[in-house]
Amino acid sequence: MSLSIPDLNFRLIAPALIVALTALVVLLAELVTPAHRKRWLGVISLIGLLIATGATLGLWGANASAFNQMIVADSFGLFLTFVILLGALLSILLALDFVRAHHLEQGEFYALLLASVVGMILMATATDLIVIFLALEVLSLPLYILAAFKRADARSLEAGLKYFLLGAFSSAFFLYGIAFIFGATGSTNLTKIAAALTQYPRNDLLIVGAGLLLVGFAFKVALVPFHWWTPDVYDGAPTVVTAFMSVAVKAAAFGAFFRAFLIALPALAFDWRIVLAVIAVLTMTLGNIAALLQSNIKRMLAYSSIAHAGYILIALVAMGAQGVSSALFYLLAYTLTNVGAFGAVIALSDGERERLEIRDLGGAARQYPFIAAMFAIFMLSLAGFPPFAGFAGKFLLFSAAVETGWGWLAVIGVLNSLVSVYFYVRPIVQMYMSDVVPGWDRLRVAPLVVVALGIALIGVIALGVYPTPAMALATSGFVR
Repeated sequence: MSLSIPDLNFRLIAPALIVALTALVVLLAELVTPAHRKRWLGVISLIGLLIATGATLGLWGANASAFNQMIVADSFGLFLTFVILLGALLSILLALDFVRAHHLEQGEFYALLLASVVGMILMATATDLIVIFLALEVLSLPLYILAAFKRADARSLEAGLKYFLLGAFSSAFFLYGIAFIFGATGSTNLTKIAAALTQYPRNDLLIVGAGLLLVGFAFKVALVPFHWWTPDVYDGAPTVVTAFMSVAVKAAAFGAFFRAFLIALPALAFDWRIVLAVIAVLTMTLGNIAALLQSNIKRMLAYSSIAHAGYILIALVAMGAQGVSSALFYLLAYTLTNVGAFGAVIALSDGERERLEIRDLGGAARQYPFIAAMFAIFMLSLAGFPPFAGFAGKFLLFSAAVETGWGWLAVIGVLNSLVSVYFYVRPIVQMYMSDVVPGWDRLRVAPLVVVALGIALIGVIALGVYPTPAMALATSGFVR
């Protein structure tokens, strides 16, 4: 019997390895770092993420696979890796002052966040269902803890518990789906599954497995009807954790979602795009209508996140190079915009006291015009106003749908965007046209929060005014 040694090319997983090593360094440094110097653990985390970003850019164009074709360094995965790292970098910039103001354990916080990033990177670059599942668990377990990181806050503990219980159910569905697909095809490799599907296109076992996979992915990206955890978890978790979850998890989960359905399952006996189109319509509509009824900013942005998942799903329905590239661009634009929006909420907080009710923003523009203006731009970008990144992203998504014969889906997307304008404009009206609420004179905006907001603002404007370079990179990431 011959022994086959797999290709152990660790260079292709360098970004994940660097982040994992940084998490270990932070965890060990926590033991010897004095309480008044814990802030440096966040700086170490930033340095590690920047090095990982450099490694990601260095791999661009490699288009190679390793570990028995379980991991691939292609433009699609590397683009998503960059988006995940960008979301993590901005989140840690927001967290450096946030965790100290809220008396959170800083070393554990950064180590858990970095550990989750490792799972996200692996999930975005995996081409085997077993690796995707393992990455999903590595991604999720730290987030369960981070959601409940405010141990003295009952809402935070409730958020962590809900996320854990529902996440366990979704993982079980996902694992059962893998089992069914393996039973039908004899493999968990996406390419080999596609090859088996061409021989036996009407395999009922495979259809059941695909449905169970869809449930697992739908939970992670908050698609209807698997979205119920999102508002409570987003509201109860620390705001900086919510900002990170809302963007990085989507990028990683949608990456694996696209790979599984475009590589392994493009030719099932029925057209699964019809099912996804219906789910996209329900997700967009329910998310936007529910957001209309919210008075709490975090819950409003949670339902907004659900709606945006519906928009991104349109790209998967459209398929092809234009659909995939528009989804990648949209994820980049959404990451900058949504982290910016949550960052503005953090900037307008007074220590542990957060202004999470929309009515509490009254008069913010008079006292802090720069922060209010940035918050307004992020809200307008989420609504899809030109010349911001949100408009460019939605235009590309809806154009992809129209050009592939799904014009009615694009029309519903546009109508939902019009509905969303109302709840995105409400905070702006409150900041600029309402009386000043007490307490603004005590506000001190942390410099690093302003830096994070500035980076996000530049990105949102640049992607809106000149989207061509980012779109060209996204186009090179077409999943074949």
